[in-house]
Amino acid sequence: MTVEQQIRETLIVALEPIRLDVINESHLHAGHAGSPGTGSSHFRVLVVSQRFAGQSRIARHRLVNDALGDLLRDKIHALAIKAYAPGEPIV
Repeated sequence: MTVEQQIRETLIVALEPIRLDVINESHLHAGHAGSPGTGSSHFRVLVVSQRFAGQSRIARHRLVNDALGDLLRDKIHALAIKAYAPGEPIV
């Protein structure tokens, strides 16, 4: 299973999103310091979940980071997060 698939499955279970976009941006960072060169280290996620309703942006990011804890420690070098509650405008 790829890192992208692991991210997707983990967030589906943890956050039950109504929308989840997982984008592998590793090719944009090839060769930079800290990049492991695996082609699966830099990701961008957009998550829309009821779990984010009433939560601050920091709290939302913590929920995502907590869900992906093991992957962040072992496989993900960089993760950009956009987290929204249903009905919020996606920017």
